[in-house]
Amino acid sequence: MNELQKLFDRIAQRVNINLRELEFDVTPYIKGLVSFEKMVKFYAFYGVTPHHPLNFVFRHSNLSGSYFLGRCRTANSILYKSDIRGDELKKQGAMVHYKGFDIPVSKDEAIEIEDSFLVKTLVHNYSHDPETLELFFITNTISTHYANIHGSPTDGSFLGPFATVDLTTMNDCVIGAFSYIQAGEVNHLKIDPGTVWVRVPGVFNFLYRYPREALFPYISFEAGKAPCGVLMDFVENRKKDFQLLFDVVNLPSSIRVPQTTSLDRFAVVKPKTHIDENVLVAQRAYLENSWLGKGANAQENCYIINSRLEGNDITAHGAKIIEADLGNTVFVGFNSFLHGRPESRITIGKECIIMPHTIMDSDEPLNLPPGHLAWGLIKNPADLEKNSIRIADLAKVENKLSRGDLHFEGSGGTFVKAFQERIHHILEANGAFFDGQKDRGHAQKNQKISFNTIQPYPEGDLQGMYPTILIQP
Repeated sequence: MNELQKLFDRIAQRVNINLRELEFDVTPYIKGLVSFEKMVKFYAFYGVTPHHPLNFVFRHSNLSGSYFLGRCRTANSILYKSDIRGDELKKQGAMVHYKGFDIPVSKDEAIEIEDSFLVKTLVHNYSHDPETLELFFITNTISTHYANIHGSPTDGSFLGPFATVDLTTMNDCVIGAFSYIQAGEVNHLKIDPGTVWVRVPGVFNFLYRYPREALFPYISFEAGKAPCGVLMDFVENRKKDFQLLFDVVNLPSSIRVPQTTSLDRFAVVKPKTHIDENVLVAQRAYLENSWLGKGANAQENCYIINSRLEGNDITAHGAKIIEADLGNTVFVGFNSFLHGRPESRITIGKECIIMPHTIMDSDEPLNLPPGHLAWGLIKNPADLEKNSIRIADLAKVENKLSRGDLHFEGSGGTFVKAFQERIHHILEANGAFFDGQKDRGHAQKNQKISFNTIQPYPEGDLQGMYPTILIQP
């Protein structure tokens, strides 16, 4: 296992060099985070479909339990049970429209991960940076439990647990636990835990920070300690439910799956669950006693329990919905935690937007009326009143809005339009609007995936390392 230790040390050193200006040492945060013994036990796997042909390169890496789809390159990296999803990679000849420019894609885009350590991290490649259209890169970066790197080329950075960087090019930054950053291009920043920051420079700026003492029970991550809190406990308590999926080669579906729907082989589906047409259920999603109406989706690391989603509802990466009822076309953002209870359910009206990294956790019923946007920490109806706004009213804001710990500047109308257009794009890309002939998306293209596995060296100095593999058309 000497080579695996050398690789771990190499990655830590490279990230520390990048973060030297912030005087941040990653070593005490990642030492012992995952035991090397576990990295020897798991196989990695990659999906193959007619839409995602074999095209993988793995060099000098550990890939334990990780999932790959699309054109992926990994070198000098440790990926532990991470999902690397390349089903929206751009093709040669495609045209990208960006601020008045029409930019041709000169070759097929690839995901390239190098000198990085990703722990249970989701990477989704809906990339946006016009300067790197053919390459979605993650280099010299460490990302910890259940973080999301979504459309965000990243170099020299550290992400705490349940952090998300979204459509953001990030260089030499530290992103605290449970922070969500969608801010264009950011450099040499240290972001406090529980920061929700959505910005288009010169257009709008949405900024919310959780009070540290209020966030602490939900997620805490300190040097020398494993991440802990309600969010970690919630996921860890359901870990055994996923074990059977990886122990058995062929596992038939326990529920009826419509022909226009995709239920991933590596999703947990418990009894009394219904999924309708044009539904996408991604790998590592968890469904129990729930109803997913037509066009709804449950993305990676999502949990939907004792809940009803009427249709065209988006449960973004890592979101959790428990004891809740959602009207049509509700967006529940990344890593949000909607925790109702049997006697105090959460009701979300149609066409609402739950901002990424929102926590709704109450012992009494919560009811968000249709057409509202909600954010932050909501534990009772008074919090809901303070931390929500009619989307139509937000669209009228032309200067500033302050409400509790939220500070907004700029054009509310542009902010709302951007969110609504993105919701439409997600539904379209996932195949929610498929009519049997046109508007085919992930729910239709991902129906038939064959999975291939690769395993590490079982002993010797290379124990835990995966052999160099080049699979190309």
